Amino acid sequence: MGRVLGLDPLYAHGVSWAVLLIAVIKVLVAFGALLVSVMLMIWFERKVISDMQARIGPNRAGPWGLLQTLADGIKLFFKEDLLPERADRFVFKLAPYLSIVPALLAFVIVPVGGDVTVFGHTFELQVADPPVGILFLLAMSSVSVYGVMLAGWSSGSKYPLLGSVRASAQMISYEAALGLTVSMVVLLAGSLSTRAIVAAQAHTFFGSWYLVKAGILPFFLFLVAITAELNRPPFDLVEAEQELVGGFNTEYSSIRFALFFMAEFMNTITMSAVVVTLFLGGPDGPTAHVFILSWVIPVLWFLGKTLVFLFLYVWLRAALPRLRYDQLMDLGWKVLIPLSLGWVLVLAAFLVGRWWGLGVIVALLAVSGLLFRAVWVGSGVDEAEEFDVGEPPTLDVADAPGTVV
Repeated sequence: MGRVLGLDPLYAHGVSWAVLLIAVIKVLVAFGALLVSVMLMIWFERKVISDMQARIGPNRAGPWGLLQTLADGIKLFFKEDLLPERADRFVFKLAPYLSIVPALLAFVIVPVGGDVTVFGHTFELQVADPPVGILFLLAMSSVSVYGVMLAGWSSGSKYPLLGSVRASAQMISYEAALGLTVSMVVLLAGSLSTRAIVAAQAHTFFGSWYLVKAGILPFFLFLVAITAELNRPPFDLVEAEQELVGGFNTEYSSIRFALFFMAEFMNTITMSAVVVTLFLGGPDGPTAHVFILSWVIPVLWFLGKTLVFLFLYVWLRAALPRLRYDQLMDLGWKVLIPLSLGWVLVLAAFLVGRWWGLGVIVALLAVSGLLFRAVWVGSGVDEAEEFDVGEPPTLDVADAPGTVV
C-alpha cells in the first residue's frame, strides 16, 4: 500500500536521486557547452570580420586558428592582476562575477531540444523550466548591468565611470521596449514558460512561429532592443575606445578582464538563443520519428537558427559605425518604445474579441502616427535645433599680421 501511495521511503529516495542526478548532469553539460561555445564564438567573430575586411585572421594556434582563443585565455589567466590605488577593493573584485553569473543563469531557461527518455526517466533538453521563465530572463538581463555599473564606479577613474553611467542610461532606455516586445509573445502563448512558448509554436512548421503570428515588427524591435542591452555594435557606447579608452573595464586586467569578455559573448549567445525561442519556434522543424534522430534533429535545428543570429551580430559589427549617444537615446525613447506600445495595442485588439474591429482601427491609427513620428525624427534635426550662424567672416590677406605684400 505504501508503494501504491508513493510513501515507500526507499522508492521515493531512489526517484529523488535519479532526478537530482539528471539535474546535475544537465547543469554540467550546459556549463561546459557555454564555455566551449564562447571560445568558438570569439574565434568565429574574429575570423568572419577578417574575411569581410580581406584579412587572414587567427591562423597560428591550432587548425584554422581554432585554438587561438584558448591561447589568449591562458595568457590572460597568467597575467598580473592589477588593482588601482583609488579603487574600492571589494566592489572592484566583485563586479566581474556580477556580470558572468547572470549570463550563465539566463541560459538555463532556454529549451535546446525536445524530450528524451533514458532508463525509464523522461526529461527535457533544458536545464530548468520555471513557470515564470520570461520574468527570470528579464531579471537576469537587468541584473547584469550592475556588474558594468559597479566596475566603472569602483575603478576610481573617470573613463570607467563615464562608461558605467552610459550603461545604466542605456539599460533603462531599452529595457521598456524589450519588455513590451516580450509581452506580445506572452499574450499569444498565454504563458510565461519558455517550454510552453515553444510548444505553442510547434503545431505547423514556420506557419505558427511568432515571427509570422506576431508580425515582423515585434521581431525587429526585440532584435534592436537586445542588441542595445548587450552593448553590441552599433550600440557599444559603454566601451567606446575612441572616447573612453576602453570604457568600464579600462582598469581591469588578467582573469577579471577575461570574465567581462566572457560575459559579453555568453550574453550574445544566450540572447540569440532567446530570439530563436520566442520568435522562431526554438527547436521546431521537420524531424524523423526514430529514437536517436527524434531528439538530435531538433537540437540541430536550434543550433542552426542560433548560428544565423550570431552571424548577424558579427555582420553588424563589421558593417555599421557606432551611433552617437543622442542618437542612441532618441532611438530608444522616441522610436522603439512608442512603436512597441502601439503594436501591443494592435495585438491586444485582435485578441480581445467583440471590440476587436474598433480596437484595430484605433491601434492602426496610433501606429501610423508613431511611424510618421519615427520617420520625422530620423529625417533630421527639429526646427528648434536649427539656427542661423550667419556668413563666415572673411579675412583680407593684406590685413593679416606678418604678411608681406
